[in-house]
Amino acid sequence: MMLRQLRDSRADTEATQAVVTAAFDLGDWSGRRVDRFRRRVRHMAATDPDGCWLAEDEAGRPLGAALATRREGLWSLSLLAVDPGAQGNGVGTALMRRALAYGHGTLRGMICATGHPAAARVYRGAGFALHPSMRMSGTVDGSRLTVPDGPAIEGGPRHRPLMDSVDRRLRGGAHGPDHEELLRHCRVVVADDLAGSGYCYVGEDGLVELLAATSRRIAVRLLSSALLSLPAGGAATLRHLTAEQQWAVDVGFEAGLELEHDGYVCLRGMRPPAPYLPSLAFL
Repeated sequence: MMLRQLRDSRADTEATQAVVTAAFDLGDWSGRRVDRFRRRVRHMAATDPDGCWLAEDEAGRPLGAALATRREGLWSLSLLAVDPGAQGNGVGTALMRRALAYGHGTLRGMICATGHPAAARVYRGAGFALHPSMRMSGTVDGSRLTVPDGPAIEGGPRHRPLMDSVDRRLRGGAHGPDHEELLRHCRVVVADDLAGSGYCYVGEDGLVELLAATSRRIAVRLLSSALLSLPAGGAATLRHLTAEQQWAVDVGFEAGLELEHDGYVCLRGMRPPAPYLPSLAFL
C-alpha cells in the first residue's frame, strides 16, 4: 500500500468517488449529486492539499481516501472511506493518522460520523468525544409551521463577513472558502437584527446543509423560513442534531418530519456548538 497526497485533478477525484461508491450505500448516486461530490473533492484538494490523502495498491488501484481541512483554529474530517476489499488491512488507520497529523497545533476538532461501530471506535480512539445525533426527514407541512417572528432574507457572497463571524463565535473558526463552495449549490437565508445573527443553507433537494446562529430565536426563525421556502409538498432533511439542538427537533416536529437516529457528532477540544446544525461535508 502507498499513501500520497490527493491531487486537484479529474483522475484523483474519480478515484475518490470509486472508493466512496464501494464503501457506502449512497442510494441515488448520479447527476447533480455526483457533480457536487466531485467539486467538493477538488475544492478540498485545492484548499487543503496536506490534509487530503489517497491510498493505492501496487497497481495504482485506489483503496481508500481521507479529506481533512483546517479553518483557523478548527480541524475537521470531511471524509474517511476504505474499499470493502481493503478493510481490516490498516488502510483506514494509516489514512486517519495522516489526516490527524494535518491538524497538529489546532485547538478543536469536529467529525460527523455514521453509526457504523468501526467508525465510532476509530474516532473515539483518536480522542474524540462521541455525541449521538438524530436526523429528521419527511414531507414539510407548511400549514403547521409557526410564522417566523422576524425577517430572514436571501443571502449571498456579500454576507460572507457576517457568516464567518457567526462561525467563529460558535465553532472557533470561520468556514472561509467553504462558503464559496456552499453558495454554488445551495440557497442561503440570513438574519441579522437585535435578536442575533445567523444563516442557513438549504439545497434544492430539501437538505438543510448547514445552520449557525447566535441565538435560539434566530435559529428557529432561519430553520422555519428555510422549510417554508421549499416547494409545496416538498421533502426536507435535517441531519446530525445533537441533544443541544432541541429547538430544531421542535421545528421539525411542527413541520411534520419524522425523527430517527443518525450516527455521531465527534468533537475534540470543544462542546457541541449551539444553535448549530453541521454540514456533513464542511462541518
